[in-house]
Parts: sequence; structure tokens; C-alpha cells
Amino acid sequence: MSQQTFSLPYKHPFAPDKKYQKSVVYFSMEFAVDQALKIYSGGLGFLAGSHMRSVYALKQNLIGVGMLWKHGYYDQGRKKDGSMQPEFREKMYSFLVDTKIRFQIPVMGKDVWVAAYYLPPDVFQSAPLFLLTTDTDGNDDTTRAISYSLYDADVTYKVAQCMVLGIGGARLLEELSYEPQVYHFNEAHAVSAIFHLFKKYKKVAEVKKRVVFTTHTPEEAGNEKHDINFLEKLGFFSGLDLGTVRKISGIKDDTFNHSLAALSLSRKANGVSKLHGEVSRHMWKSHKNIAEIDHITNAQNNAYWIDSELESARIAKDSEKIAARKKELKKILFKTVADQCGKIFDPNVLTIVWARRFAAYKRPDMLIWDLERFRKMMENKEQPIQVIWAGKPYPKDDGAIDTFNHLFYQSHHFSNMAVLTGYELALSKLLKDGSDVWLNTPVVTREASGTSGMTAAMNASLNLSTFDGWICEFSKDGENSFLLPVAEGDDINKQDCDNLMQKLESTVIPTYYANQTKWQEMVLNSMNDVNVEFNSDRMAREYYEKLY
Repeated sequence: MSQQTFSLPYKHPFAPDKKYQKSVVYFSMEFAVDQALKIYSGGLGFLAGSHMRSVYALKQNLIGVGMLWKHGYYDQGRKKDGSMQPEFREKMYSFLVDTKIRFQIPVMGKDVWVAAYYLPPDVFQSAPLFLLTTDTDGNDDTTRAISYSLYDADVTYKVAQCMVLGIGGARLLEELSYEPQVYHFNEAHAVSAIFHLFKKYKKVAEVKKRVVFTTHTPEEAGNEKHDINFLEKLGFFSGLDLGTVRKISGIKDDTFNHSLAALSLSRKANGVSKLHGEVSRHMWKSHKNIAEIDHITNAQNNAYWIDSELESARIAKDSEKIAARKKELKKILFKTVADQCGKIFDPNVLTIVWARRFAAYKRPDMLIWDLERFRKMMENKEQPIQVIWAGKPYPKDDGAIDTFNHLFYQSHHFSNMAVLTGYELALSKLLKDGSDVWLNTPVVTREASGTSGMTAAMNASLNLSTFDGWICEFSKDGENSFLLPVAEGDDINKQDCDNLMQKLESTVIPTYYANQTKWQEMVLNSMNDVNVEFNSDRMAREYYEKLY
């Protein structure tokens, strides 16, 4: 398939490997396949991007369906005083192919035009991707805006976005004359497609035969819920009457739970780590007629994330070379620190990084909760440290934005503390390369998987983490990472903070400065342990073996 033309019906552009013949369409609200294509916000997108790269590498018969967000998620700019400010700017991509496919779906009481663009697999070495947009001729300003910003804060628009992904994605496949054997919903955003499929196939069994579902949500309250009448008005159920919707989706009252509907109409589902599988099965155990929930642990694509010099040193078991390369990579990261913050960091100093989406349960600012203890650590000239924060809060999450800005204002007091903006794939890569310690502080069981620590470990950074998500399957305290004990009782925040400070003061910092042999041994263990199990090639294989 060339860049210029698009012929129907759709034919997969590369011949699939015989192990992966089954045709799959993977629906996701976000994909982070490259820094240049800004259609992602955080972990879900990073995960989907890595998955699509492994699909390409393994020649699997899978295509992705997503959304073309006109303003992306948002650009993380700064106000006059340097604190963060969300900015929304139009993005243009000459590498996407206009398929010329246009069709209408009913959304918000209007017939809305949907246009489809195509990312050929050779552009970024990913699965073929189809991206949908309502920003096209024939739509008024209100309906064009559905595909402006990922995760719109207005609930009507957010649901409309899910409908374009779900119903629009299912309609796109009909336009392409492409009938996959498996519809894979990555999170419940595209669940509206299931009702479109039910209208088409008339039987729950026929829908279930085709649908699988991945949940990323580790607690009941985190699952998206809306009033069923509100959804019906928007056109969410493709014209099915509410009696039928309730009957097939497991919904008993007027509260429509998107994840429960996806679980009720899938033949199989999965959590995204071993712990998350257990948490999910427990969470949904009162619902009898739902899909079996297995687990497939998230992973990241090491071909994309790994520094080639670090990797050759790992294979050669050359710890000195790893340490030398690490210093070079720190210098590269520190140019960005100097550019954004006007601070000169030293590559010989232990560098701790906290970088991922800012959200309350991830507790980004735990390191400064005990400010006196933090100050003492930051002012220690014998065993100095440098700390960097980065990450995007949701643009309307005032609490998380306040936390980000509080850290930024605190950083004025320390020449060895930096808070960076613009946390996307490129900055994420720099931070993984340039960190010695990757700090991860979620409330235990709240992080379904978390994958940023995987790519940090691939690049010779040691995880310092609470015992949650993927860490439970990877971490051996003192051998390949530093683990905090699981806090119990009433004040887990205070316990976790005390344990974090204790671990840094008594173990992490002294090991770096007084026992480099031990440190390098841990780094090599960590790089080896993350290499196979947490590479997305393993994950993409498991999706075919266990889910499809």
C-alpha cells in the first residue's frame, strides 16, 4: 500500500507470520508510537505504542483503530512565573494518508461525519493504524470539536469521543469490508462498538465470540459510569432499547458501568499484571455472567527504548562500560535541565527521577512531605543527590496541577532540584537514560501495572518503589531494585514517606557512594531481569496465545 493511494477493501500490508494469522483489530483511545504523533496522554498510550511496535516486529495480523486528536492531549507550557499551563495547539501530520473514507454516525442527536486517516506501518515500524476524526467537512463547530482534545473535560464530549472510537471504529471496518476475527478493546472506551455488533449479529453469543477486553482499572470507583438515559440520548446504544441493553450488559439499574458492560459481552478479559488480575477478579466477583479475567503483564518495547551502547555493554556484562555510558547519558539529560531550569547538574552525582502522569494516588510529592528531612538530604555535601520531577496532570485536575506547581516553587530553594515540563516520549526517554534511581510511589494496589520503571531499568536505572503493579513480578530488594515494605494500618502515607526516607538515607545513597561494585551489580541484574519478561514482544505473543 503506497503513501498516496488507498484501495478498498482493506488488505493487511504485510504477510503475517503463521503463528499470528488470526485477524485482530485493537481499539485504543491513545497510541504513543512516536514523539511526532501526539495522540497520547500517558501510560495507556505508551503501552499501546509499544504493543503496536511489537506487532510490527513479530508480523502479527493486527491493526489498530484510534483517534486523530487535533490538539493532541495538550502542550505543557509555562506561565510568566514558570509554573505550568496547559496549551492547546493544532497538530498537522504530512505522514498520515487520507483514506478518503467518510461516513456518518448519530452522536448527540446529529448525524456526524467521521473521516479516517491511515498510518502506514513502515513510517514508525508499528502495526497499521487507522485514526478517526470528526474535524471534517459537513460537521458544525460543535461536532468538529469532538476530536479536538484527548479526554475532554466535558462529560458529553468525552462520551461522544468514546462513541466515535467505538461505533465509528466498527463502522470504519464495514467501510473497509474488513471483518476481523477478534475485536480487542484496550480499556472500556470503545465499548459502544459492542452494541453496534449486537445489532449486526443479533445474538450475545455471536458478539462474545469476537470480543476480548483489557481492563487497566484497579478499583471500582475508577470505572467510568454514566446515567443510562443520558447515554441513550447521545446515541450510545446504536438505537437498541434500554430493556435489551440492560439484559445483555449486566446493568441492573440506571447506572451504566462501561467496564461491566465490556466484561459482560466479552469471551475473555485480562488485567495488566499478576497483582492486577487478582485485584480485578476480586473486584468483579459478585457479577456471575462476566468473562473470565486472566492477566497479561504489561511490557515496553525494548527495541524502541533501549540505548544501544548500554545494551551491548549489558550483553558483554561490562559494568564499567555501563557506568561510563550512564554518565554520558546524564550529561545529555542535564542539558535539558539547564535549558528549562537554569541549573547545572553534575553527572557524578546520584540522580533521582520521579516522572509519569501526575495523579493523587501516585503521590508525586512524597519526597518533600517531610521537608526538613528532604532539606537535610539535599544539602548533604558528602553524599550529594539531584532530584528531577516531570509529568503531565490532566489539564483540569486542579489538585494534580497544584502539586506540580508546589514542587516547582519548592525547586527555587534548591540548585539540585528541577521540575521539567513537556513530558512526552522524547523527554521520557531522556529521563530514563539519565536517571540513576527511578522513583515510584503509588498507593499499593492502585497502580494496575505502571510501565515507566521498565524502560528505566532497560537503561541502567534502579527502581525504588512501593510494592505494586509489575514491580511485584520483577523486584528483588537489594538485588535488582530497592523496595519499600507494604504499609498497613491507618496512616499509610506517613509510613510510606518514613520508609522512603529511611531507604534513601540508609541504603540507596550510601550504596551509590560507598559501594559502587554492589551498585553496578544491581544495575546489571536489573537490566538482565527486565530484558525478556518485560519486553513487549513477550506481551504481544501472550495476547495471541492467551486472549485471541
